[in-house]
Amino acid sequence: MKKSFFARWRSNFLTGLVVLMPAVISIAVVVWLFGHVADLTDKLLFFLPARVTHHDNGTGPMFWYWSLFALVFAMLLIGAVGLLARHYIGKKIIEWMDAALLQVPFLNKIYGATKQVNEALTSGDKNSFKTVVMIEFPHPGTRAIGFITSEQRAEPQIKAGQPLVCVFIPTTPNPTSGFLVLVPEDKVTRLEMSVADGIKYIISLGAIAPGFTPGGSLKN
Repeated sequence: MKKSFFARWRSNFLTGLVVLMPAVISIAVVVWLFGHVADLTDKLLFFLPARVTHHDNGTGPMFWYWSLFALVFAMLLIGAVGLLARHYIGKKIIEWMDAALLQVPFLNKIYGATKQVNEALTSGDKNSFKTVVMIEFPHPGTRAIGFITSEQRAEPQIKAGQPLVCVFIPTTPNPTSGFLVLVPEDKVTRLEMSVADGIKYIISLGAIAPGFTPGGSLKN
């Protein structure tokens, strides 16, 4: 039986939607990220007159090409800092900056904690994050991936009256922030994936996950 014009159009529309959807979503994510990153990188062009870089003679939003230039400029600056950090003088400058920031009240708490978490995530030190685990979070019925940072043997465990473990639950896609939760030991499900695989799993929004065979080992 020959399909009606509407049935053929609907079939073609659904096929086109399936073909185009990945590209549309990818472009939308890139545009969203660019807009949010530009909010920070645009400030790097403070030395340029606003009437040149912004719409409406300086009172409107920044032109997209200036935002793109600011993003490239930020990437070059980050690369320069990385290059500098590989040499003795650069390392000394970074040490002085760290020392100065750690002397500023309130800011030192935020900077110190963020720096420690970032180093734990990027150094690959197995002693920083011991084990990848899964716990109920943020409420019963849902699960979150986290890392055991220590097993409590002090006041929290004594007050709770049961063995507790410290679990860091990173946010995604930025794992340098997150939540520290103290979980009863019997409520923690230990996973076989490595710490590196756990970090990749979180940063990729769950898209990059090591294969797992029950009773076997993980497969990348």
